[in-house]
Amino acid sequence: MSLTHYRSLGRSGLIVSPMALGTMTFGTKPWGVEKSIARDIFKTYIESGGNFVDTADIYSLGASEEMTGEFVRDMSLRDQVVLSTKFAFNGSSSPLSANHSVGNPNAGGSGAKNIHRALEASLKRLKTDYIDLYWMHIWDGVTPVEEIIRTLQDLVTSGKIRYYALSDMPAWLAMKAATISNERRRSQPIAIQFEYSLVARDIEREHVPMAMEAGMGIVPWSPLAGGFLTGKYRQEDTSNSGRLSGANPFGNSKFSDRNWLILNALKQVSKDQECTASQAALAWLMGRPGVSSTLIGANTVPQLRDNLTSFDVILTPENRNLLDQVSARELAFADTLATPEIRKMVYGGNNVSSYMEK
Repeated sequence: MSLTHYRSLGRSGLIVSPMALGTMTFGTKPWGVEKSIARDIFKTYIESGGNFVDTADIYSLGASEEMTGEFVRDMSLRDQVVLSTKFAFNGSSSPLSANHSVGNPNAGGSGAKNIHRALEASLKRLKTDYIDLYWMHIWDGVTPVEEIIRTLQDLVTSGKIRYYALSDMPAWLAMKAATISNERRRSQPIAIQFEYSLVARDIEREHVPMAMEAGMGIVPWSPLAGGFLTGKYRQEDTSNSGRLSGANPFGNSKFSDRNWLILNALKQVSKDQECTASQAALAWLMGRPGVSSTLIGANTVPQLRDNLTSFDVILTPENRNLLDQVSARELAFADTLATPEIRKMVYGGNNVSSYMEK
C-alpha cells in the first residue's frame, strides 16, 4: 500500500489517500512550525502521492488555513487536492488564544449563522471559492441536528462545499443526521473524525458500527496519541520529552499504567517487524474496520517520512492479536448483547451469524 492506494471516503465519490496530512502543526508555537518548514512538509506529502489535506479555522488562529491555501495555490493543486477544513469553535474568542476572553456567542457553534460566517472566513484564508470537505469540528450540544444538516446541504447545493462530515459528536447525532438526509434524498455526511489509536478505542463501542452502517468513512485523529505511541516517553520520567510533557489537551491521561503496557507490547511488535513504534501503531490502525484515511501531522520532513513508511509494515496475525488483546477496552453490558453466547440463547442454542460476518 502507499499514498496512491486511493479509496472512496465513505459511501461517496470523493477519492482520498489512505493517509491525510493534518496541518495543525502549521503556524504558531508551541506546537506549530514556521512557514518554510510547513511548506517542505506539505510538498513532501504531495510529491509522495498524497491528495488529502486537513486543516481548521481554529488552527494557529487561522494561520494554518492561510499557509495551506498559499501552498495549494503556489503549486497549482486546487483540482488535485481534496481540501478539508472545519467550523464550530468561536471566531471572536478562540480557546487557543493567549488572550482568551468572552466573545460573541454567534461567532461559534453549529448554528446556521456561524456556519456561514466561518465558511466565508475560511474561503478567504484558503484562497479558494469552494471547500471539498467541510467538517463540523465539534457538536455544540445545543443546535438541533436538523438545522446543522439543512445548512450544510444548502451549501452543497450552492457549490460552496462539495461534501460535509462530522467530528467529535455523539454517535446518535451522526446516525440521526445520516437517517434524515437519506430519507429526504439529500446529501448526507460521508465521514466522521474521532480520536482513535491503540490507547483510545472507545470509538469502537458505538461510532465504528454506526459509521459502517451509515456509510461514513472513519478518519482517526491523534493516531499516535499525541506522540505517546512513538515510544519517546519513559515511564520513570516523562518530563521534557515532547508535547505531552507540558500543557496539552490530554493532560497526563496518556501516562496510565494500562497505556504503558500497551506501549511495551507495541515496542515488542516493532522489534519483530524491524520498524519504529510509530509505524507499527499506524499499521495497526489503518487495518481496523471502517478506517478510510488516517490523519497524520508532522513537525519535520523526516517525521513525516517515518509515518509514511508505515505502509511497508505488514503486521502478522500474531502481531495484531497481541496488540488487539493488550489494548482491548473494558466491555460494558451493551457490548455483550450481540455475543455468540447471547445469540445462542435467542436462537435456541444454534450458531447464527449476520450477513456482515464470515
